[in-house]
Amino acid sequence: MLAGCVIRPAVTPEKTQLEIREFQTRSYETKDVKMVMKSLLNVLQDDGYIVKNANVELGLLTATKEVDVENKGQALMLSLLAGREARWNKNSVIECSGNVSEYGKQTRVRVNFQLKTMDNKGEVVGVKQIDDPKHDQEFFSKVDKGIFIQKEKL
Repeated sequence: MLAGCVIRPAVTPEKTQLEIREFQTRSYETKDVKMVMKSLLNVLQDDGYIVKNANVELGLLTATKEVDVENKGQALMLSLLAGREARWNKNSVIECSGNVSEYGKQTRVRVNFQLKTMDNKGEVVGVKQIDDPKHDQEFFSKVDKGIFIQKEKL
């Protein structure tokens, strides 16, 4: 009787591009694009990103952050078992691109994050977009605070 009861895990439907764009975008009640972009740059630097490109005229910025994801125990075990041919995840790079633009009486910011994972040989083993609304919400919360600090000249 119990054999017929199967609990299936909830399948999360894939997000549409419109849904992803919605949580990647935030509007601010100011026309000062430069100030908003400066706040965005400060938040990225505070979070450990290295800003690679920032163009105020285009409202474009790019930044990267490298993260060590190596599991030393796994690396040792794989090295012992496979020798020089062993491969394991070594590090990840989070790439951020942002678009800051004037939109009427507001400034609109859209950011996206991509996670690229490399192995111990330096080869890419995976690339994926970070499309987690919580991640973007936390990021924009920091930007909100940064804009407040810029406006108040603190």
